[in-house]
Parts: sequence; C-alpha cells; structure tokens
Amino acid sequence: MAEEILMPRLSDTMTEGVIATWHKKVGDTIKKGDLLADIETDKATMELESYQDGVLLHIGTPQGGKLQVNDLLAVLGKKGEDVSAIVGKHKTGGSPAPAASATPAAAPSAAPAKEEKKTAPAAAPAAPGKDFSQMEEVVLMPRLSDTMTEGVIAAWHKKVGDMVKKGEVLADIETDKATMELESYKDGKLLYQGAKEGEKILVNQLLCIIGQDGVNVDEIVAGLKAGGAPNTSGAAAAPAPADQQKAESGTQVQQAATQPSAAPAVVNEGRIFASPLAKKMASEKGIDLKYIAGTGDNGRITRSDIENYKPAAAQPAAASSARPDAGAAFEEVPVSQMRKTIARRLGESQFSAPHFYLTMRINMDAAVAARTRLNDNAKTKISFNDIVLKAVAAALKQHPKVNSSWLGDKIRVNHQVHIGVAVAVEDGLLVPVVRFADTKTMSEIAREVKDFAQRAKDKKLQPADWEGSTFTISNLGMFGIDEFTAIINPPDACILAVGGISQEPVVKDGQVVPGHIMKVTMSCDHRVVDGATGAAFLQTLKGMLEEPLRMLL
Repeated sequence: MAEEILMPRLSDTMTEGVIATWHKKVGDTIKKGDLLADIETDKATMELESYQDGVLLHIGTPQGGKLQVNDLLAVLGKKGEDVSAIVGKHKTGGSPAPAASATPAAAPSAAPAKEEKKTAPAAAPAAPGKDFSQMEEVVLMPRLSDTMTEGVIAAWHKKVGDMVKKGEVLADIETDKATMELESYKDGKLLYQGAKEGEKILVNQLLCIIGQDGVNVDEIVAGLKAGGAPNTSGAAAAPAPADQQKAESGTQVQQAATQPSAAPAVVNEGRIFASPLAKKMASEKGIDLKYIAGTGDNGRITRSDIENYKPAAAQPAAASSARPDAGAAFEEVPVSQMRKTIARRLGESQFSAPHFYLTMRINMDAAVAARTRLNDNAKTKISFNDIVLKAVAAALKQHPKVNSSWLGDKIRVNHQVHIGVAVAVEDGLLVPVVRFADTKTMSEIAREVKDFAQRAKDKKLQPADWEGSTFTISNLGMFGIDEFTAIINPPDACILAVGGISQEPVVKDGQVVPGHIMKVTMSCDHRVVDGATGAAFLQTLKGMLEEPLRMLL
C-alpha cells in the first residue's frame, strides 16, 4: 500500500519547510536511508532521509516550494500504484492520516492472525512477506539530528493504554547531542512501547505502536522482530537481554574476587532519574545515586531521599577496595551517545580526510589593548575568543576557498560565514554555530557565544543550533594550552586550533621587548585547501589581529 511522507518538524520552532533540493525524482526507486531532499527550516537546511523502501510516486511541491509541517511531502509505494486518492485527500484538506480504505484492508489480516495464534502461539506472523514497518500504527525511532544513529528513552510522557493526540509529547529522546521532545504525528491509543525508560533504540527501529483497540500488537511486534529491524525490548523481550542490559547499566566498579560480600544493594541500573538539587547534594556528600531508591514520580530521586539515605552499609566495601591486598579497583563508564558520535565522526574525519597543519605566531599586543578599551564601558564583556572569531569571519570573506565544504563528488564554496565554536560539556564536545558571523559586531558575537555555552552545559541546544557550520574554531587557551592541533569537523574543510596568549620576548624596532604571543594551528583538508591557500588565509588573519582596525574594512 502506498505510504504518505508528511513534512516533518525538524526543529523546535519549525512550522513550515522549503524544499531546497530534491535528491530523487518521481519514478526513482528509494531505499531506506536514501537522501530524499534538503529541507530549509527557520534555522538551518537539513537532510531528510527515507525511513522506508519503495518507488517515489508523488512529490508534494517542486524544488523551492514551501510546505507546512504535516503537509504531504511525498508518496512512496509500488511502481504503477494509483495514489490519486491520497493526493486528492490532502488537496481537499482531509486528515493527514492514511486513506480510510486502509482500515478494511487491515481487518481481514487481523482475524486470521488471532485464529492462528490459538493453534500455534509461537508461529511466525500470519502474513508472510508483509512489511510491518510501513503499517499506519507503527512509529519508528526518528533521526532527530544529522549525526544520530540511536536514541535513549529519557522519559515516556504517555503510558500504554493512554490516548494520544497529534502534537502531544510522547517521549523525551536523548540523542548524541541533546535531549529532545518527540511529538506524536497521529491520534490514537498507545498500544505498545518498544523500550523502557533508560533503554536505547536504533534509528528506524520500533519506538511504539499507536492505533485503535483491536490492532494485533503481538503480530506486529513478532513480524518486525522476525524482519530483524526494530527493537522489541518490551516486556516480552526483557528476559533475553537482561545480562547485556546489566552490563550496560550506569557506572560500575569491578574489584578482585576477594571483595567482601557485605555491600549495599544496587537499586538503580541504567539511566538514573533525579532532581538537579538531589544530584548536587549527592555529589557534595559523595553518594552514588545507584544505591538510592527514589520516592518521587516514576522512582525519581528527590532531596528528601538524599537526606534520609544511610550510607553506613556502603562503607565496608569502599574501605576494602582501598586496601593494597584487595586488588586494584577500576571504573568502567558506559559510552554516552555523545561520546559514541564524537568517536565515529572524528575517526571518520581523521582517517578519510588528508589533514595537514599550518602554525603561525601572532603578536596580540594591539588586540590586548583594544580589548581593554572595549570592555571599559561595555555591557557585554568581550573575550579574546570573540575577537578571534570576528577576525576569522572577516578573513574568510577574503578567502572563500577556506570557507568550503567537502561533499564527496563536489566542493561547496560557501558564500555565507557560519562559524562553529567548540564548547566542552560534561559528556564531550558540542559545536554550536554563530551564523552570519561576518555581519555581527563583537558584542553580538560575545552574547551569542555565552548563550550557546550556557545552553550547551544545560543540554538545551537543539539541532538547528549546531548544524550548518562552514568553519570551526577550537580554543584551549583558557586551559593553559600553548599550542595544539584539532581534527576537522566534517564537512568543513578547516578548523582553527587557538592556544593561549603568553608573554614572550619579541623584536620590535630593533629592540628585544616583551610581547603577547598567541599560536594558532589550522588543520586543513587537502582535498579542498592547498598549502598556499591556507597560508594566505592565516596571513590575513594575522594582519587583522595585529591591527584590529582592519576588521572594520
């Protein structure tokens, strides 16, 4: 049966999208994961992948056209299939749910399934060859960011049996970069959840089933499981992965076989839910939250749980691990979603992009003096990083080849300057993007970077905040690092590693005098940028930082 693809909500504020590019045309065969189109939202241009196989039978608007969220974007189905009813329904303002004719068609298959279940409970689904992933009731884990491969269920806002309306929040999904709210795109009853809170689901695996009473949930789950696609780690599947789930639970301390048997009981495994105040109090008191039973909603740990916790039972085990004869203790920390993505993307970048490095010493005397004057009466204090970012933006306008992206079969020379700023967070690294940086004042840049840094630490950044960079800056100078090299953030062609400013002897007018020196190292993708091109850019950057007034030209 033909399947509708509606315009997705690709950012928290998106109400409509513009088709920047169609990567497929009507009649093309589509495979799950193929790039369908580039969608321009209110904040960024994002790639939209297909979540199913089929033939592209209809597109809702040509390239450059605009669609509201939940408008008909495309229709996939079998070659030659008539989709006029689906298209006509949307043109007349019908419900975006699949055509009503799908309901009678689904009913006959439900009855035989029940009949077969009586005679052979463990049998395969009644309809061999049926594509359960394309059923109206099936909700698969969406791809909520450009780098997401799996998501963790941070919280369910609905439980099995609850009625769900279009637009209501179903769950909080923790991706590699942020925790995001997932809204329902359909009405119905929540009949099944594909994972419990704290468990992970791969993109395109079974997230939940939403439909009406009478839907054969067991058949759908069994059919999807037989196809090997979705994660069916619900209640029926829980016993099988128990050992693996335990191994992937929160931080575990493993000790030698001589460990004393008296130890506190672990009451929380996997993701632990606790109020911010409870987490702070536990950290200050040195209490491990996995030993505390929460009394709040859904087992959430509260302030009173921390205050009432009696850690006496934990002391013998902790003391014994410190004895020399108890064997060396070690800590194993599960790899977070963010860390997995950092490892994968930067590994791909390091080993696929031919990096070369250019290092330059820059005299920051004039920049130091300019910053002092700028901050005398400024409402927003300017940092050296803000000055470097502004200078980089101005230099990129003069060297567009450095402001380019490697796209495999082509090089995109970007005319707009969007600079990613690497921000260290607890779980790794995020790179929010200062857009149109060349058009902004230093005060505007300073305010934006401070806001990004705070929201990154609070895990409140959205995909639109970190997508679409054309160049990246990584600054470790504030940590006392003099010089380092950075790995390119794909698809950017370059990244600038900025060290600290130190006083060193310099020669000025034939005299050796103290000077403020900063070292920068630019990592370049040799597929895009040649040595001379990179060197020319650094010369321009050096000139602007050594004479800050040149940024105004």
